[in-house]
Amino acid sequence: MPRNATLIDAAGLYEELGDRQLRVIDSTAFLRREFADGPYTVESGRQSHDQAHIPGALFADIPGQLSDVASPFPFTLPRPENFARAMGELGVDESTRVVAYAQESPIWATRLWWLLRYFGFDEVRVLDGGLGAWRAAGYELSSAPVKAEQASFVARPRPELLATKDDVIAAVGGEPVCLVNALTPQAFEGLGPGAYSRPGRIPGSMSVPAQQLLNPATWCFRPSGELAQVLSGLVESERSVPVIAYCGGGISATVDVFALSMLGRNDVRLYDGSLTEWSADAELALEVG
Repeated sequence: MPRNATLIDAAGLYEELGDRQLRVIDSTAFLRREFADGPYTVESGRQSHDQAHIPGALFADIPGQLSDVASPFPFTLPRPENFARAMGELGVDESTRVVAYAQESPIWATRLWWLLRYFGFDEVRVLDGGLGAWRAAGYELSSAPVKAEQASFVARPRPELLATKDDVIAAVGGEPVCLVNALTPQAFEGLGPGAYSRPGRIPGSMSVPAQQLLNPATWCFRPSGELAQVLSGLVESERSVPVIAYCGGGISATVDVFALSMLGRNDVRLYDGSLTEWSADAELALEVG
């Protein structure tokens, strides 16, 4: 079983910079929309990373190298050999530790955390507040190119952390599973323009918006006591009742998975295809309202 998720603050990371076994990785992407909650285009965060990053930080391309680009759906879990190659190029192996961060929303850092965890790597933390917290603390930024020494990453998938469409169909059909929707309340209700094939939520889902677990002014996670209150029903539930988290494309839901893991519930599965896959199948039901 993987270890519980952990955060590191800017001061803690500053103290660790220079450690030869540390890999600081910016995993930012941007979802650009012409109007709120409408269809989006994916933009890499590499250009802004190159202009200003934490000294020594590398860049991980989640929409590209760390997704299955042959899939009809964005952000699909990559093949183990492709993920291992990408991590090796970032200098990550069993002797290293990773701190993942994002330039804005932590959804990209928690997605990298989840990917590493799924592929058997536990020595990964998330920078609380990301690049904004680093800036706010007054620490320097760099535009210097960073090149990692090639490493050998061994991918050891943990299928028990992944939910497939068939798993979710079984849950909708009555299998005892708690389905957690991490999207906004508006998206959960299926109101307004949608970013997916059809609006709505998977039948029987409960709403736990990722944004509810964060401080919107700082992108930091809320204190553990507040998280425990919001997530109490899930944390205190029988461990025999599985939890599956989903969102639009398997990104925002990793915030919920991360928060639950911090509270000790590290057996939550992620429906990687999420609503992008589910809503594209006209035979699968969606609830609205």
